Amino acid sequence: MKKPTISTLKELKKSGYKAESIKDELQRNLTQLLKDGKKTFEKIHGYENSVIPQLERAILAGHNINFLGLRGQAKTRLARQMVNLLDEWIPVIKESEINDDPTSPISSKGKEIVKNQGDKTEIDWIHRSERFYEKLATPDVSVADLIGDLDPIKAASLKLSYSDERVIHFGMIPRANRCIFVVNELPDLQARIQVSLFSILEEKEIQIRGFKLRIPLDIQFVFTANPEDYTNRGSIVTPLKDRIGSQILTHYPLSINIAKKITKQESNISAEDKNSILIPEVAKDLVEQINFIARSSEYVDAKSGISTRMSITAYENLVSTAKRRMLVNGEKNTVIRLTDFTGVVPSINGKVELVYEGEQEGADQVSYSLIEEAIKSVFNLLFPPIKSLEKPNEQTPYDDVIQWFTKKGKEVFIGDDFNDREYRNELDQVDGLSAIISNNCKNINVEEIYFYKEVLIWGLSCFKKLTKTRSLEGIEFKDSIGSYLNNLNS
Repeated sequence: MKKPTISTLKELKKSGYKAESIKDELQRNLTQLLKDGKKTFEKIHGYENSVIPQLERAILAGHNINFLGLRGQAKTRLARQMVNLLDEWIPVIKESEINDDPTSPISSKGKEIVKNQGDKTEIDWIHRSERFYEKLATPDVSVADLIGDLDPIKAASLKLSYSDERVIHFGMIPRANRCIFVVNELPDLQARIQVSLFSILEEKEIQIRGFKLRIPLDIQFVFTANPEDYTNRGSIVTPLKDRIGSQILTHYPLSINIAKKITKQESNISAEDKNSILIPEVAKDLVEQINFIARSSEYVDAKSGISTRMSITAYENLVSTAKRRMLVNGEKNTVIRLTDFTGVVPSINGKVELVYEGEQEGADQVSYSLIEEAIKSVFNLLFPPIKSLEKPNEQTPYDDVIQWFTKKGKEVFIGDDFNDREYRNELDQVDGLSAIISNNCKNINVEEIYFYKEVLIWGLSCFKKLTKTRSLEGIEFKDSIGSYLNNLNS
C-alpha cells in the first residue's frame, strides 16, 4: 500500500479518519487476523501453544508486557513482530516532535500548530516500520535519555524562562508516542530510573525537573528481562512490576525437531554450500543434542541459560569445517564427518558459562565432553545399548568390531584434512561396521554410511570399549585394554 496522499487536516477529517490508541489498534488488527485464521507471529517455532497464545491474550487485554526468559529465547523478536499488527500508515502533524495525532494533539507545539493553522494544518504519514523504538537498558541510562530534560540552548534561543514548557527537550519515550517502545534487559536499569517510568505507565504523566506535565502519551510498552538479572546484576522494582499488565515466560525449544527448525531458519549457509556439502540428518540431530546436553551438564551454569545461538553458530562452524577440508583437498563435494565436530568447539566455548568445576576442567575439555555425551545419546538411539556390566564371554553385537582392534591390534586414524578417499579407506578396513549399520540403520543415504560408521566407533570409545586420542592432526582409535597394557610394559 502506497503512502496516503492526504496532506491537510481538512482532507483527513473528510476521509472519515478517527483517532485510535495504539493498544486499540493492535487489538483490532489482531482480532481480524484471529477471525481470519491467519498466523499472527511468523517464524517463531516452539511457541505456538505456549508463549504466542499468552502474548495474544495480553494484546487483546491492552496490557503492557514483560517477556521473562533466558538469553536466546526470541524475546526481542516477538516484540519486533508486534509491529506487523499496526496499521500500515498513520497521520501525524508535520514537524511534531512526538507524533501528535492531527485530530487530538497532546504536545504544546502540536496544539499551537492546530490552533494557528486550523484545517490547513499540514500532516505527514509514518509507516508502521518507523513506529518501533528499542532501548538496551544499561546502568548509565539516565532519566534525560528516556524522559527528557530542560534545554538551556532552546531557552536562550527562544528567549524563554525555564518555567515555560517549550524549553523541554523530550527523551526517547515521549518521541515514541503512538509507537511500540521496547526496553531490553529491564533489570539493568538503575532503580531510580525505573521509578521514573511509574507515572508514564499508570498516570500517563511525565515529570522533568519540577515540571509535572499531563501528556497522555500513547505507547505500547514491551520489556524484556533475564531471570539471572534478578540475582546477579539488578532487579525490577516491585511497583514497576505491578504496573506491567502481563509477564510472559519464554522457554527454550522442547524437542530436537523444533530446535532443528530454528537452526535451519537462522543459520547462514550459502546455497553453494548446501549443494556441495551433504549434511546427514543425524548430524543435525547431534548439533541440537549438544545444546540439550549442555543445559543439564554439571559443568555449565544452568541459570545463565544456553542460547539457541549456540546451535546456530555450531551448525555454521560444522559446515565451514567441511568446506575448508573440501577446499584444501581440491574436492567439489563432500559429506559432513563426525571428526568435523571438533570445529564446533569454538562455538560452544563462547556460549556457555562454566561453574567452578567446569573452569577447573577447562573450556575446551568441557566442550569435548559435551560433544561426547551428545554422541552417546545419538548412539543409543541408533544402535543396541551397551551394558555397563557384561557377563564373561557374553556375546554382543559389537564383538567383531572390538576384536578387530583387540585381537588384531589394529588402529584407526582419521585426519582432520583427509580427503574423501583416505577417509573412507580408513573406515572400510574395520571389520563388522557395515553389518551393524545394515541391521540397525534402515533407509539411509549411501553417502551417509561413513558418518554412521564414525558414530559407531566414537560411541564405542565414549562407552570405554575403545580408546580415542586427539592430536593436532586428527583422531586415533585403538584397543583400550591393549593400549593400557602396552603403556605398562613400556
